Amino acid sequence: MSEERRTVLADAAIEVLAGAGMRGLTHRAVDRAAGLPDGTTSAYFRTRAALLTALVRRLVARDQAELQAAGEAAPVPRTAEELTDGFLALTRRRLTGEGRQRSLARYACALESVRDPELREILVPRDNAGRDAVRAFLAARGVADPDARTHTLLACVDGLVLDHLLTATPVPREAVEGLVAAALR
Repeated sequence: MSEERRTVLADAAIEVLAGAGMRGLTHRAVDRAAGLPDGTTSAYFRTRAALLTALVRRLVARDQAELQAAGEAAPVPRTAEELTDGFLALTRRRLTGEGRQRSLARYACALESVRDPELREILVPRDNAGRDAVRAFLAARGVADPDARTHTLLACVDGLVLDHLLTATPVPREAVEGLVAAALR
């Protein structure tokens, strides 16, 4: 069975989940979204649980690639303003276009993972160049426990993304500036 086909199906599943929610995530809907014959998705992922697991693995892989690339493009911010700019760019990506679809799917999966330990384990935050850059920025400023503070700051930025996903509005600069300032205290 083709790994490429599995990737196409997982990407289509993300699209379906973002557009139709958990109830709309069916094998047949994924077949249609991928433009493949009926039965293709079920041939690769026999159960809904297998489909959802593949979707979450692909979602995490795409998110990790995005965060890795962002961290490599601007390794360690030199100022609070640069860190704020980086977070604003991230929130824009997560609230528009394909990033918005992934955000909708990510939050649906996060809620589903409350009852599914396997999904929860896949969704656990991972190290990447973006996270490393935030941690290094905070550590360079003498912040106590930069690992915990990084986790808190990233969770707060994620909360802003969720809030503004629900209101369909961009994240204001002042909100991110406030979070960065709080992390530095």
